[in-house]
Amino acid sequence: MAQSSCGAVEHRVRMPAAHVVVVAGRADEQGKPAGRPEKLLNCFVRFLALIERAGNALGTLAFTWATVVLLGGYPTVLVGNDFWFAAVIVFLEALRMFGRNNRLDYQLFFHTRGALKPLGWSGLIIIVCLTNAWNYTLKLTNDDQIAPAVLLLMLALVVPGLFQSSRSLERLSERLYHAISLWSPLVAILLMVPLIAKFTSENKVAKWIVFSILLLVVLLLTGRRLADHVMGNKQVFWRRLVLNLCMFVSLVILIFMPDDPSNRVLVFFYELYALVLVSFGNLQIPAAVTRVVLSLLRLANQNDYYGDDKDNPGKVNLRSTLNIFYGMVLVQGTLYVVACILEFFSFIPRRLLARRGGFGGRFGLESVSLYYAYALEKSMEGDVLGPKKTGIISFTMHCLDSDMPKMQLHGIRTMHSLLRREATRPRVLSRLTTSTKTMTRLVDILGWSGEGYTEIRLLAAKVIAELATSLRVTAAPGIVQVVSALMDYGKQQKRGHPLLQDAEAKHKTMSGSVLNGNDGNDNQKERTAEDLGTGRLLETQDRSTQCGAANNENPWKLRWWKRISGIWSIPNEEQLTEEDLLPALGMSILDGLASCDKANCVEISRETGLIPKILDFTGYCNFEREAQQRVLVKSSVKLLHSLTGFDGEVGVTLRHKICKHPFLPRNLAHILGDSTSSQELRKLVEGIIRNLAIDTNARQAIGRSKLIISRLMHAFLTPDGTSSTDDDRLLRKVAGQALAMLAMDNANNCLAMLRESGYALVKELTRMICDDRHRCIAASLLRSFCLHARHELKGTDLKGLSSRLREVLERILHAEGTELEILIGLSSQISKAIPKEFARELEHGEIKDEAFMKRLVDVLDSNMSPSGDCPGIRRMILEQAVNLMEHNSRYVHCFNNRRMIDALSMVEETVSDAENYNIILGDIGVMEAGEPLSSLVARAKQLLAVG
Repeated sequence: MAQSSCGAVEHRVRMPAAHVVVVAGRADEQGKPAGRPEKLLNCFVRFLALIERAGNALGTLAFTWATVVLLGGYPTVLVGNDFWFAAVIVFLEALRMFGRNNRLDYQLFFHTRGALKPLGWSGLIIIVCLTNAWNYTLKLTNDDQIAPAVLLLMLALVVPGLFQSSRSLERLSERLYHAISLWSPLVAILLMVPLIAKFTSENKVAKWIVFSILLLVVLLLTGRRLADHVMGNKQVFWRRLVLNLCMFVSLVILIFMPDDPSNRVLVFFYELYALVLVSFGNLQIPAAVTRVVLSLLRLANQNDYYGDDKDNPGKVNLRSTLNIFYGMVLVQGTLYVVACILEFFSFIPRRLLARRGGFGGRFGLESVSLYYAYALEKSMEGDVLGPKKTGIISFTMHCLDSDMPKMQLHGIRTMHSLLRREATRPRVLSRLTTSTKTMTRLVDILGWSGEGYTEIRLLAAKVIAELATSLRVTAAPGIVQVVSALMDYGKQQKRGHPLLQDAEAKHKTMSGSVLNGNDGNDNQKERTAEDLGTGRLLETQDRSTQCGAANNENPWKLRWWKRISGIWSIPNEEQLTEEDLLPALGMSILDGLASCDKANCVEISRETGLIPKILDFTGYCNFEREAQQRVLVKSSVKLLHSLTGFDGEVGVTLRHKICKHPFLPRNLAHILGDSTSSQELRKLVEGIIRNLAIDTNARQAIGRSKLIISRLMHAFLTPDGTSSTDDDRLLRKVAGQALAMLAMDNANNCLAMLRESGYALVKELTRMICDDRHRCIAASLLRSFCLHARHELKGTDLKGLSSRLREVLERILHAEGTELEILIGLSSQISKAIPKEFARELEHGEIKDEAFMKRLVDVLDSNMSPSGDCPGIRRMILEQAVNLMEHNSRYVHCFNNRRMIDALSMVEETVSDAENYNIILGDIGVMEAGEPLSSLVARAKQLLAVG
C-alpha cells in the first residue's frame, strides 16, 4: 500500500541549487540530449546570420576606409562622381550603424529578416489603388493640369513606400484594421469609376461590363464577410482566393484603361514597380541594391578615377584605394541581397519545425516564427564563431519571463507541445525544474484571475501537471495554495443549517462554465471547455469541414492534393476537451507532487481546507454535466488513492483527515455501485478503501456501509468468467485486499461479510488457499473470521477448513516472509476452531508434529530481529505454540525437545515495540495487536515449565 517517494520515476538527481528533483533524460551516442526538432532551423539561422554579419563587417570596414583613407586622404583630388558616390555610401552605412543601437529602428530599416515579404491580401489592393492614382496622373498631365498631376505623382510614387511593411497596418487599432480590411477592396474597385466615365473613350462599354461584374462579385464578398464578422465566423480560403483574383483582374483592366498605347506601357511598368516596392518589408534590399549599383558603375569605368589630372603625385594610390572601397561595398551589398533572398525561403525550415515539433494550427506557426526571430537575434549577438546556446526550450523560458501576456501564452503553448513529445520531454523537464524563476512565473500565471486568462491558465496548469512529478514544493513557493484556490471553482455552495445562520443565504447552483472560470463573480461569465476553443480552433474546424465536403465532391483531386499537402502539412491545433477543467488539472498537479516527494505531502496535508475540497469532488450529485462529473470524480479518486497510500506520519495524518469526511463512504459506495464506472475507477476506489482501512475509525465507518462490503465481495468472489486480462485480475485482487483489511481486528465487519447472502464465503476462501495469487488474502480473511466470528461459522465451513488444513501446513514448511506470518496466524486460529481435526492431521497426516514443531522453532530462532515486512511473525508462532500446548500437553514435550525454552529466552531479550503492531508503514506502526508479545512469552514459558 505504501508508495515510493517518487512514484514511477526511475532515475533521480538532486539539484541543490534549485531544490528540485530532475528526471534523467535520454541521450544520444555522443552524450547530447536527444530530441532537438529545432536543429535544422538553427543551422539555417546561423548560416543566415553569418552572411549578414559578414556584410555588416564589410560595411563597417568600408565606412572606416571611406572616412579615414578615402575622404581623409584624398578629399581634394576626388572627381565629383567618386566624391558623391562615396558620400552616399557612407551615409547609408552610417544610418545602418547608428540604427543598430535601437533594435526596432534597425529591424524596420536595415534587417535581413522581413526584407522580403509575401504580398498578402493588402498588397494587391494597395497596387490597385495606386495604379488608379497613376492613371489619373497620366490623364491630368495630358490635359496640362500640372499641379494636381504633381500631387498625384508624388502620391503614386511615395505611398507604396509607406506601405512597404505590413507593420504600418498592424499598428492600427483592431477596429480600424478590420474596417480597412473589410471595405478596402470595394474602394479599390470604385476608384475605377471616374477613369471609365471621364478619362476613357475606347471600348467604354466593354470596360463598364467588366467593371460591373467585378463590382458585383466584390459586393457579394464584402456582404458575406460583414455577415460572418457579425456572426463571429472566420473567412474561408476560397473567399480570399476569389477576392485576390478580382484584384488581379482589376490590375489587368487598369493597364488597358489609357487610350494611348505608350501610357499603357507606363502603367504596366508602374505596376511592376509598385509590386516590387510593396514586396519590400524594409529598406535593406533597396539600400543593398544601391550599394551594388554604385559600386559597379565605378568599377566598370576606372579611367574616370583620375579625371584630367592623371600625373598628380597625390593620386598615386587613388585607383587601389577606390577599388578596395568599391569592392568591399559591392561584396557587402551582394551579401545583403543573398541573405534577403535566402531569408525569404525561411518558411521551409520553419514549417518543418512546426511539423516535427508538433506545433499545430496558426498559433503554432506564429510561435515558430517568434522562435525564428529569437534565434536570429541571438545569433547576431556575441562573437561570430562563438558557441550559440539557442534552443526552443530557452525560447519558451524567454517568453515566460516576458511581461507581455501574448508572449507568455506563446511560451506556455510551445512548452506544452514539447512536454507532450517523448523526444523533447526529458530536456524540458531538466531545464524547467532547475529554473526557480520560470516555475515562479508559471505558478503566478496559474493564480491569475479574469475572463481573458482562462486559456493561458489552463495551459499553465497542464504544464505544471507535467512537471509536478519531478518538482518539490520548495522550488515553486505557493503552488499548493494556488492549486487549493483552483478547487473553489465549480464547488457548489452548501446550504447551511437554519438554526446556525444569521440570515438566509443565497444559494447558487454550479454551472459547467465555472469549472474553467477564474473567480466567483456572478456578473462575470466564464467559458466552458467547449467554448474555450478560440477563433483559431474554430477556424481549424471550419477548414476541416470544408475539406470533408471537398472530399465528397472531388475524390481524385483530393487524393492528389493529400499527397502534396501530406508532405507540407502541419499538425492540427490541439483543442480543449471536457477533461481540461481547472479543478481536474489542479488535482493532477497535487497527484504529481505527492508522488514525487514526501515533503510535498506534508505541505498538502498542512493546507487548510484542501482535503475537504478534494473529497467534495467524489460525489456524483454535486455536478450538473455528466462529462464533467466523471472527469472530476476520476481526478479526485486518483489523487485520494495516492494520498491514502503513504507511510510514515504524513500517511497517518492524511488518512485521518480523509476518513473524517462524513460523506466519503457514501460517495465511494456510489462509485462502486455505478455500472457505468470504469474498471480503473473501481480499482482506485477499492484501493482507497484498502488504504483507509488501516485506521480503526475508518474501518468502522466503512463497515457501516453495507453497500461497500457487498460491492467488494461481488468483485472478489464473482469475477467475470470471461475476464482474463491483467486489469481484471488486479481489480479482483485489490477488492480482496480491501476486504482483508476491513476484517482485520473488526468483529462487526467480519459478521457483515459472513451474513452477506448469496455467497459461500468460507468455501470460496478455502478454495483460494491453493491459488498463489489470492492465498494471502484468503488466509487473512479466514484468520479474521475464526478469531472474531467463530460462532458464526457453520459446520460446512469448519469442514472446509479441515479439508484445506493439510495445504496450509505444507505451505508453512516452505513459505517465507509475510506469507509465512499469515499462514501461521491462520493455522493458529484453525487449531482453536477445530482442535481435534488439527491434532489428527498432525498425528496421522503426512506432516508429523515433530516436523511442524521444528519448523516453528527454527523460524523463531531465525527471526530474532523481525523486519518491517512481517513484524508479527514471532507473535503468530507463539500464539500457535500456546494454542497447541493448551490443547494437548504432549506438545509441551515436543517443544521442549526442540529447545523451545532457549528460543523463548532470546525472544524475551529482543522484544521490540514494533512487534506490538500488525503492520508497519515506514517508521509508524498501525493496527496495534491485542496481547503484548511479552505476555505471550510468559504464557509459553509457564506452559513449558508445567510440562
